[in-house]
Amino acid sequence: MKYSLPSRVDLSVRLRAALRTALSHYVANGIGVAIGLMLISAGVHVFFGAAAASAASVGVIVTAPPDLPGPRRGKFWQMLPAPLLGMPLFFGVQMLQDDPLGLGLLIVPAAFISFLAMAWGKRGVPVAIALIFSAVFSLAVPTHEGRNAFDGALRTTAYFGLGAGLYVVYAVLANLALNGRYRVQLLADTLLALAQLMRVQARRFGRADPGGGAPLPPDPALTSQLLARHAALADQLQSARDVVLESPRTPRRQRLAGMLLLVLEMRDHLLACELDLDTLRAQPGHAHGLRALQSVLRDMAGDIEQLADALLMGRMPPPLEDRRARLAGLRWEPDGAGTGDAPPPAWAGAGPSPQLLARALADRTGHINDEALRLVALARGEAAPNLAVVRASWQMFVSPTAWSWSPFFSLWRWDAPPLRHALRAALAMGAGYIVSLALPWGTHAYWILLTIVVVLRGSLAQTLERRNARVAGTLLGCVLALGVLSTHLSPLGLIAVLTVAQAVAHGFAVRRYLITAVAATVLGLVQSHMLNTGVSTSFALFERLADTLIGTGIAWACSYVLPSWERGQIPALVARTVAAQAHHARVALGLGQLQAVDDAPELAWRLARREAYDSLSALVQATQRSLKEPRAVRPPVASLQRLQAHCYQLLAQLTAVKTMLLLRRGQLEPRRIEGPLAQAADRIDAALLASPGAAVPPAPASPEAAPGPEPLPDPFANDLNPWLLRRLELAALLAGQVRSEADLARQPGQNA
Repeated sequence: MKYSLPSRVDLSVRLRAALRTALSHYVANGIGVAIGLMLISAGVHVFFGAAAASAASVGVIVTAPPDLPGPRRGKFWQMLPAPLLGMPLFFGVQMLQDDPLGLGLLIVPAAFISFLAMAWGKRGVPVAIALIFSAVFSLAVPTHEGRNAFDGALRTTAYFGLGAGLYVVYAVLANLALNGRYRVQLLADTLLALAQLMRVQARRFGRADPGGGAPLPPDPALTSQLLARHAALADQLQSARDVVLESPRTPRRQRLAGMLLLVLEMRDHLLACELDLDTLRAQPGHAHGLRALQSVLRDMAGDIEQLADALLMGRMPPPLEDRRARLAGLRWEPDGAGTGDAPPPAWAGAGPSPQLLARALADRTGHINDEALRLVALARGEAAPNLAVVRASWQMFVSPTAWSWSPFFSLWRWDAPPLRHALRAALAMGAGYIVSLALPWGTHAYWILLTIVVVLRGSLAQTLERRNARVAGTLLGCVLALGVLSTHLSPLGLIAVLTVAQAVAHGFAVRRYLITAVAATVLGLVQSHMLNTGVSTSFALFERLADTLIGTGIAWACSYVLPSWERGQIPALVARTVAAQAHHARVALGLGQLQAVDDAPELAWRLARREAYDSLSALVQATQRSLKEPRAVRPPVASLQRLQAHCYQLLAQLTAVKTMLLLRRGQLEPRRIEGPLAQAADRIDAALLASPGAAVPPAPASPEAAPGPEPLPDPFANDLNPWLLRRLELAALLAGQVRSEADLARQPGQNA
């Protein structure tokens, strides 16, 4: 009886997560792709017959990978390269199906050329996959009968092109029709990512010894998780920007765009909650207050999740509780209530009492509460969004959609990761093709090649993840396919299974590949059954398992050939991160924001802030991937993690400064802060942009700017100038720490 409540809670959480998945943008996209495949293959079947429909459906499958939720502009040009470049490969394989040697000599360079598209980053990955799919799936399509081989291959390729061309048109129209829904779904996903970050931050507040109530030392694993959540949110924000901020001209679009901008502000305030946290945690008397803040932040995370659920289900979100009064009522122990053993950070200096720091932390949590209230007010239509910057300059906040030759010309360096990956892929495909010829069955040679294509990734960490997911997914998919086929469904029922499997396989390809592997296995085995190849179902299952194991083994082995270890990319990522931090500091400390008569200062700051977060996110992700690499080739992980932590702390200090400059400017005197603002910007520039190994410039001899041991005034009084000066000094000191850790991270031979 006592276990019934936890099980019900767990079931409720699982059901809520399942509902969010069902209403997500990737499931909607997968369903859209499956409907397009069904409509086009059925239409071609009616007009041209079953063989033509088979080739046309392959054209749809090859063209579908780039069809992901995205902006309306540039959708056609995003979809066009796959069928345009894939048709010659498809035709070449059709021509050489009876020539094993010629076919192998085509597949290897085709793999190399296809994987060069990885140079275009996230936009190029699905195009690269689609190109090599055109060659691999051509092996599965028999040549139509004709007067000669050329005639049959040309006829089959024509039907392939028909299906691909029709799908390009369908994808553009479907993306246009679903654009409004995608805006809502991507915003909801962003809110859920924000809520997860809030919960991790709340755990940072509540680390206390349950026995004596004394704070525990910082948990490195929790800090790493916090950095990972920030990086994930940065990625999700850019995906949402590309769709939500595009052409915000209607009131509904403006409301969604305004909500996305408020998420950015909430992230800043959430990051600022890290300020002085270690100092407060060293005071056992404040453990109760920190746990109270933890409870408030968790409640607000629940509010954000509730808002996301309401958006996904098209409901009016309920009004939120204003927790300002609850935060103001928190009681903190006197300053002498206890002292911890943990010293304050080296950059923290002396200054305000722990009680004032605690009240400031509660006030920063209150800013999150205020933004959450505005979010719900916008969602309910009770407030108007402030989009002066975005309305005129939204193109500057979204990813470019035009193709450029610059990535191609930058490929031809021996250490270029896309070039090395293309060479690895060509080697793996060649090895897989040779093995497929030697196998005793050989009826599905493309299964090994297909496994190599989807498992072999640009980094070892991604390849290992795909390897495990592919093997597990194939095992589960074989069991599921056996269950489906044992029911002896009618042809119409099998077509329905194929449609669902295609929707799931496409929808989860980027989100969770294990599910895609299961669906793709069901798709392949049911298709083989419907083609009536004459082999038994059990033998087809054995083939599928064996080919999967062989393909994953080849991909795994080839991932160690010409490897692009993360330590080779780290120096460039560190340099980008440090430069972005310096630029953001310079823009954020610009006093012009106080006197702006237009939106130029705010626009420059928003763009600088985006680059600061995005560059740091890329560095965090590269560091995480390096943990899966052999220890001997890892970069200096400890220095990189400290660098990331100091960068986020610097952003937090600048966020606090920015909040004072914009929200509480009436309590600042420009004549007193103008000089320190410029001095702090110069010191941060000098520290971050100095050449490696150069000495950090000393602090200016300004008694006003230094946080001396004398107590600072109450932050809620009318004089915020000393608090601003303290933040500037701490930011300058943190910049020196960032530069020191960046120098260590750039040094070779310090693997973890």
